[in-house]
Amino acid sequence: MMLLAAESQQVIALRMMKLAAGGASANDEVQLMTSEKVTAMTEAGAKLMAGGSADSVVSDYRRKVRANIKRLTK
Repeated sequence: MMLLAAESQQVIALRMMKLAAGGASANDEVQLMTSEKVTAMTEAGAKLMAGGSADSVVSDYRRKVRANIKRLTK
């Protein structure tokens, strides 16, 4: 969970820079961020209700966060 927290802070910083720049790309980022959060919440809830572990939910979140770091640093 500590790694997820650190990685998430990196995504937040990268997104804030993108949003501060403004323009169409900032608007696209807001749309993507919103849809990602809703999807992640739904998937996590479904996994937990099906008997999945909290560790597996954290692993899924970390994978998604790392993908965002890779995308935002291009």
